[in-house]
Amino acid sequence: MLKQRILTAVILAPLALIAILFLPIEGFKLAVAGVICLGAYEWANMSGITLRLFKGWFTIFIGCICAVLIFLVDAQSIWVQGELNPIFAFILWVAAFWWAASFFMILAYPKYSSFWKSSIPIRAFFGVLTLIPTWVAIVSLRTSLYDVTPVYGASLLFYVLGIVWAADIGAFFVGVKFGKHKLRPNVSPGKSVEGLVGGVVASMAIIAFAAMHYQFEESRIGVHVLIGMITVAVSALGDLNESMIKRCAGIKDSGKLLPGHGGVMDRIDSLTAAFPVFAFCYMIWMA
Repeated sequence: MLKQRILTAVILAPLALIAILFLPIEGFKLAVAGVICLGAYEWANMSGITLRLFKGWFTIFIGCICAVLIFLVDAQSIWVQGELNPIFAFILWVAAFWWAASFFMILAYPKYSSFWKSSIPIRAFFGVLTLIPTWVAIVSLRTSLYDVTPVYGASLLFYVLGIVWAADIGAFFVGVKFGKHKLRPNVSPGKSVEGLVGGVVASMAIIAFAAMHYQFEESRIGVHVLIGMITVAVSALGDLNESMIKRCAGIKDSGKLLPGHGGVMDRIDSLTAAFPVFAFCYMIWMA
């Protein structure tokens, strides 16, 4: 299993690096949409949709939304004079409310979940609220200040990836070694409070490095650190949210596409929360 995980990571990491750094914006938008569509197929399964035909239709539906957004908002219109396109901005606002609602859903689970737990359409709609803002957030960050320096947006994406991955690694090792207090045992028995703290501490090194790299004014360093901390915390929320949906469906992994890792959603669950929330904070406080 470990060898499979390492081999899969060795293959996928360079592909992600190439896509972020070297794909033209329109190609990048399509590539990200492709990953989102793979996640959509798995989310359909997590929602309780069992027939391949209906899973395919849900995937096409998500793909069509991405296609409409690509058609309506070209690369030059995503950011205009430091302001995010109103359509994209609205979607990020929706994402902020969705993840706030998801937080309370996870805290209360399994109480007050009967209205959505047994409803396939509602759980599928949760997928729309999760996947579409992820696409919007990634594209918005990648195109930020693109006309000034094409790699600035890429650095934002790497920053989010870095702090989330550091948090995941820190949470894993601290959780295995010291984890005694379960974070949300009804949702994900393997997560611990100690692991969450370890993940936050591990990510602080990258947050501090980024503060120096971007040369923030002293008055803005606190905001930068706060946004980083929020992003790390909400990445755990994304993980717990997917675990909650999978628990309702009675499945362990979202899919089998990635050997040793499970499905696409199992790899990007943290990012589906981290990217939209970071992009929302960036739009409000940093752009």
